[in-house]
Amino acid sequence: MNVQIIEKNGKPEWAVIPFSEYTKLQKMLEDTEDIKDLEEHIKAIQEGREITVPGEVTFAILDGTSPIRAWREYKQIKMSELAKKADISPAYLSQIENGKRNPTIDTMKAITKVLGIDIEMLL
Repeated sequence: MNVQIIEKNGKPEWAVIPFSEYTKLQKMLEDTEDIKDLEEHIKAIQEGREITVPGEVTFAILDGTSPIRAWREYKQIKMSELAKKADISPAYLSQIENGKRNPTIDTMKAITKVLGIDIEMLL
């Protein structure tokens, strides 16, 4: 690296480098910051401080599937099994999944408990 040192009172005060070297250093700094951010996100996920949604669930929801159904299918739980464990009828669950009825908060809590997810995952 070609560096020009400018002194003041006999001590190095400034380092002047070619602009191309400066841009390389900037890129390296940005990459380092990106790596640090990524490591922090991974740690937050591992410690349960950050919520993640599997791609299969995300894409199903984006394709129009209800969040409850997307999670139920991802977890490979049959509708009748989820309904029984959530203490609701399969017909009611079907209506919820098809958008014909809105569940109560208590029903949402029961469903999320069976699915093993936070209620925020359905909102």
